[in-house]
Amino acid sequence: MANYQYYLYKEINVWEVNVLEKTIYIRMRHKIQVRPDEKVLLGAIAQLIAPEEIFNGVKNLCMHQVSREDRNIVVIDVMKVIAAIAEVFPDAEVQTMGASQSIVEVVYKKKGVSLPFFLLIWFLLFFGSALAIMNFHEDVSMQSVQQELYTIITGKKVVKPLLFQIPYSIGLGLGMILFFNHVFKKRINEEPSPLEVEMFNYQQALDNYVIMHENKESMKNLHDH
Repeated sequence: MANYQYYLYKEINVWEVNVLEKTIYIRMRHKIQVRPDEKVLLGAIAQLIAPEEIFNGVKNLCMHQVSREDRNIVVIDVMKVIAAIAEVFPDAEVQTMGASQSIVEVVYKKKGVSLPFFLLIWFLLFFGSALAIMNFHEDVSMQSVQQELYTIITGKKVVKPLLFQIPYSIGLGLGMILFFNHVFKKRINEEPSPLEVEMFNYQQALDNYVIMHENKESMKNLHDH
């Protein structure tokens, strides 16, 4: 009985070692960028841990060939990845972690922006923001408030209290710089600005929408034949 238990324990250990040696661990990347007509390899869309003798073969598996019909977004599902691995390495066990899809963004060559178009956009943004600030100040009667404050402090009534208006204008510009955490392209500190947080939330919602609507495996019509 003791010998039987010993051999059984030994066989179980050998089986566990063989299974672990053939296990492939996959974590899908959230998003990658590729060029038109490029092959999307498994090593590009996922982090991999695999036995040394099959690692290169798994990494170089082609998951998709980008074509003009794909436009600019392709979603690769983890089930497609598992099927591709099983076809080439049928004895391997696949363990997945993290996300179930990877978004492939096809990046096309961008056209250069013309100087007249850039100047037009700059003037629109400049005067648009200036008008927005002026209208806001008019709605809250900012000039009347500053005139009243000047009268309370100095005892004099003036139409243009520059003692308040000039520092306020400078402070408004500095406040916008601190709020957006950028001076042109230079970041003031590592903390993300509210605008960057909102852009991140928008990008997350956009990616979730793409995953649901561009992934052919996420929805299926039972009446389709």
